[in-house]
Amino acid sequence: MGAHYRFLHRFWTTLQGSSEDIGWLQRTQMSLYSVDGTSRFKELLHDVRNGIHYLPNTLVYLFIPGLFSNHSPLYFVNTKRFFSKMGLTCHIAKIHSEASVEKNARELKLYIEELYWGSGKQVLLLGHSKGGVDAAATLSLYWSELKGKVAGLALVQSPYGGTPVASDILREGQIADRETRRIMELIVCKLIKGDMRALEDLTYGRRKEFISRHKLPVGELPIISFHTEASVVPTVLATMTRIAHAELLPLLAVAPLPRFLSEYMESLLASLKLPVVMPVSAAMAVSALHLRLRYGERSDGLVTRRDAEVPGSVVVRPERRLDHAWMVLSTLRKCRGEADATQVCEALMAMLVEIGRKKESLLISC
Repeated sequence: MGAHYRFLHRFWTTLQGSSEDIGWLQRTQMSLYSVDGTSRFKELLHDVRNGIHYLPNTLVYLFIPGLFSNHSPLYFVNTKRFFSKMGLTCHIAKIHSEASVEKNARELKLYIEELYWGSGKQVLLLGHSKGGVDAAATLSLYWSELKGKVAGLALVQSPYGGTPVASDILREGQIADRETRRIMELIVCKLIKGDMRALEDLTYGRRKEFISRHKLPVGELPIISFHTEASVVPTVLATMTRIAHAELLPLLAVAPLPRFLSEYMESLLASLKLPVVMPVSAAMAVSALHLRLRYGERSDGLVTRRDAEVPGSVVVRPERRLDHAWMVLSTLRKCRGEADATQVCEALMAMLVEIGRKKESLLISC
């Protein structure tokens, strides 16, 4: 009877997955009203694409890349190069992308202070994916020391509330949870020399714990949440030719693996050499379709739209279908008819500057 009950419990835990966790942040912080800034973002992006630039040289621009970015050498490189050509001081945070959120927060705090004291300029932050979570954690933990040194933060496709992909992979008590975790430890710890806490910190449990203890200074600082939805049309699912550096392989999120597949995967992964390459766009489309079918949630393939919104922030919800890896891939294969990642980053940062100026004007008038 005991074994039968344990099996049923594991079966139910596996079946339920993240269904009760997705969007938890929106439900628990309903008093913090977000502002829809999509229309204004579109106007700024249109200007940027037509050669009208708003970013001042009175700030330092810092980009924080996401999980596994150490193995993606093109991450933000074109954006940094373009900003530099405009005469702007721009940096890409040199952090260990597979480190824990709190470790990266400490490093970012020191980095921001170094940039501020070295230039005498405030720092404007833009973080993609886990980079946005790391940056938000920095401000949550060290705001008393960073106040006046940071001009704003844009979280781009960041799992601020958590992600069902990480949670479904690492959830304890589900079928084959030990085998699944062993595979992820092999990938993260042995193959790419990372820390499992980097992935654990993106689960709903860890995000709930962190956010409950450390508050983000939403009312004191311009903050933008930018999130997208990946296309899941058959043509995208069939596109297996876009090869780029992978940020995360979400295939294990579909279902925990039985023991014999777990052992096979371990032997297969042990023979791989990094950097890992894979058809990222197709993988994102498959993962987005999985999250849509299983949970009824729209996502970029890794982060649901609801979990990417910081309550109380200015939210940008573009209609254009963009997957989670687009921030890296769009600079590899440009389309003249659409904005690339560099232009989107510029428009988001211009929007942060604009919001900051409005806040200053209100303070002066009061």
